[in-house]
Amino acid sequence: MSVQQEAKPTAADFAKKEEQKKRLREHMRRIGQKFVVLSGKGGVGKSTVAANLAVALASGGRKVGLLDVDVHGPSIPRLMGLEGRWPGSNGSEMTPVQVNDSFSVMSVGFLIEREADAVIWRGPIKFGIIRQFLSDVDWGDLDYLVIDCPPGTGDEPLSVAQLVGRPAAAVVVTTPQQLAIGDVRRCVTFCEKVELPVAGIIENMSGFVCPQCGAAVDLFGKGGGEKLAEEMSVPFLGKVPIDPEIVNNGDSGAPFVEAGGERPSARAFLDMVAAIEDFGKPAEAGPVQEARP
Repeated sequence: MSVQQEAKPTAADFAKKEEQKKRLREHMRRIGQKFVVLSGKGGVGKSTVAANLAVALASGGRKVGLLDVDVHGPSIPRLMGLEGRWPGSNGSEMTPVQVNDSFSVMSVGFLIEREADAVIWRGPIKFGIIRQFLSDVDWGDLDYLVIDCPPGTGDEPLSVAQLVGRPAAAVVVTTPQQLAIGDVRRCVTFCEKVELPVAGIIENMSGFVCPQCGAAVDLFGKGGGEKLAEEMSVPFLGKVPIDPEIVNNGDSGAPFVEAGGERPSARAFLDMVAAIEDFGKPAEAGPVQEARP
């Protein structure tokens, strides 16, 4: 039985790869800071944090992009009220969906014809689409690019860490209970291994205050995120309490930092954003690594 050998790259393949790397460097140099929103655990509200982080940064007059690389479960279009929208084009490049003059969004969800369609892609294809979202999407000049990654430390977070260049930092999301903390601890270790600084840990779903009686209940335990930040020697950004309006706003496509007014959840989140918006100094993007899919 003969074994089929992989075709050797041609000179044209090499030239195409070098051109894409050049475009990637050029695009990333036009972005001041990248925030990669991560969590080792699913169901902690990571996409909600990413969407509201981007909206809060843009509300301060900054130019912001929001990139959703959760290819199997893209939530950003719904959270932002952008379902049914389609990216534009600028010659050979795509352009992200424009929310307004200072805020743009890109997601695999915009490219899926039907909401019920499953995305069944292996690692190399996922790497390729993430690279395209960074190198072949005309983001323009941005102060911040917020990148929403799927949970875990697999293909998508690794691809982002390899491709975005510098400056970049991780915002790590957890819930208070130890079941989540164990997985998120590995996420912080992942950041250390790929040399991605951690801007801080956010503890989401941190307690619930009854709207009728005012009693506080720690549904998922207490203080796990803060203890993890201390253990791993990274900043603790704060706690976002459970608030039914966060769910309602997410389902209706109205980010809660805009619609929440002075509610404790919205106020807590805005305080966290103020703590990280100047994390790192804008600088030229670092070299694109020889990433492998």
